[in-house]
Amino acid sequence: MNKVEKIEQLALKIRRHALDMTSNGKTSHIGSILSIADILAALYRSELQYNTDNPKWEDRDRFILSKGHAGAGLYAALAESGFFSVDKLKTHYKNGSDLSGHVSHKNIPGVEFSTGSLGHGLPVATGMALAAKINKKKHNVYVLMSDGECDEGSNWEAALFAPHHKLDNLTVIIDRNNLQSIKSTENTLALEPFVDKWIAFGWHVLEIDGHNLDQIIKALNSKVLNKPLCIVANTIKGKGISFMENQVLWHYRSPQSDEYENALKELDDA
Repeated sequence: MNKVEKIEQLALKIRRHALDMTSNGKTSHIGSILSIADILAALYRSELQYNTDNPKWEDRDRFILSKGHAGAGLYAALAESGFFSVDKLKTHYKNGSDLSGHVSHKNIPGVEFSTGSLGHGLPVATGMALAAKINKKKHNVYVLMSDGECDEGSNWEAALFAPHHKLDNLTVIIDRNNLQSIKSTENTLALEPFVDKWIAFGWHVLEIDGHNLDQIIKALNSKVLNKPLCIVANTIKGKGISFMENQVLWHYRSPQSDEYENALKELDDA
């Protein structure tokens, strides 16, 4: 099995686990998870350096899922990568479980930072990247954000800070699915011209299809000297389940009954 096939396999498993987890736990954000499944799979099968036997390995790459409401997707990626048992995913959002609805680092190996309050991931990742530079460490720092959370001012302070300090060990991936909460990003608070903003702030910016694995892999390996990398990944919210795609309803709704069975069939057919 080649690298792309391994990524495809993990992406499908993430989607399948996320469907089960959100349905069984009656929790939200399946659409947000599906839009980043391919990106998460590429990170954990192609890009990130980690050690499941020693999750706090000093030279590991750091990854923060800033859009913490998509935490079920990260938990699935971690379990399938060997950080903890896949069976543990069945406890997601249950009373007493460590697998909370939004990402928590408590008792979960592989999670660097608890998220869910939007706009915190990039500032923290920027601090991690600066610390690595100061301490002359070679690891990289990655953060996966939503486009909707770019409404938060804390992100733009960090966006100014990173190029100023030439943090070429920092990569930001933005899940540009164009939907947030109850309507489109542009109707909520217009972000366009989005790519131009990041370029103007001094980042090396690439715009890609966030479901094209070749483009994702190539972008992740396109770092340049003295500039942080921003990858604007154009995605489809709900990707992989036809009746969820580009439907803002699935930001909050959990798949039940026939919805679950129909979604499961589509993933099994894939």
